[in-house]
Amino acid sequence: MQNLTVGLLKRIAAAIAAQFGNNCEVVIYDLTCESPEDMILYIENGHVSKRSAKAGPSHVVLEAMRDGRKDIPDHYNYLTKTHDGRILRSSTVYIKDENDKVTGIFAINYDMTELMMTQSVINAIVQNNPGGEPERIPTNVNELLDDLLEQSVQLIGRPVAMMNKDDKVKAIRFLNDAGAMLITKSGDKIAKYFGISKYTLYSYLDIANQ
Repeated sequence: MQNLTVGLLKRIAAAIAAQFGNNCEVVIYDLTCESPEDMILYIENGHVSKRSAKAGPSHVVLEAMRDGRKDIPDHYNYLTKTHDGRILRSSTVYIKDENDKVTGIFAINYDMTELMMTQSVINAIVQNNPGGEPERIPTNVNELLDDLLEQSVQLIGRPVAMMNKDDKVKAIRFLNDAGAMLITKSGDKIAKYFGISKYTLYSYLDIANQ
């Protein structure tokens, strides 16, 4: 590779490693080297994959060298694994000359292991909700009554327009048991919600209490 290109790639590698911290390994391979042991031209945070500058080629490098391939596309955001089982998120950029021949590789490997473990713990807490949908905390009594009305409809399992008398009696029984009738002027709102008169509401309440 040309010295100008190498110098720029080293600066970019250092910037990426500094930006994303010690879990981010950046490796520059020089495929023009005759000795495989010298193909790692530069490495930042080699502890991620436990490699040094003398580690030699990887599978990605061998693939690029095979049969002098020229049609290899860059590969972004894929998962790899180290020998000790840590999971890395990797990206590979192939450096090519004017004849489209691969002369180098710029590789990024980010150790995701700790993040994945943390995500697993978080998911176990967040997803462990035996009560189903989270209950909303109302900010006033009007919202509380609205929530209870929605819950009464969910209990019946059909919209108000499709409810018969028995359905409405069951819904109003739920509202009464939940304390909705204790809210000031709730009777007017409940009667309107179910499309009945206030007189009918109280007659349904009598049926519900039997």
